[in-house]
Amino acid sequence: MQGFYVLNSAVISMPNTFETRADGLYIGGKKVLAGWESFSGWYWFGTERTRKQNSMLPSGTVNNDQIWFGFVQGLEEEWGYFSQGEIESLGPMKIWKIKDVDLPHAGRRH
Repeated sequence: MQGFYVLNSAVISMPNTFETRADGLYIGGKKVLAGWESFSGWYWFGTERTRKQNSMLPSGTVNNDQIWFGFVQGLEEEWGYFSQGEIESLGPMKIWKIKDVDLPHAGRRH
């Protein structure tokens, strides 16, 4: 199965094959640098730190919010950009950072 994301109005297809290597988890050949899991069964896997920004969220402003490019397993599986601040604003009882030792085994595998 492949994920899709929009870049300059073009849809880019990227593989989403999970692979556990000696140095960690890879998805579509990209090394996963950080991951989050939720009680609802969603996963966010950051493969690139793209930029930092001040993000306006309903709970307030997140200064120096890390924006990631990566793979998300939610209702659909897709590659795209997501905000670490937005994920973490939901609270540790709903979403938590996946420990590095657990990261190679995280996510829904097909």
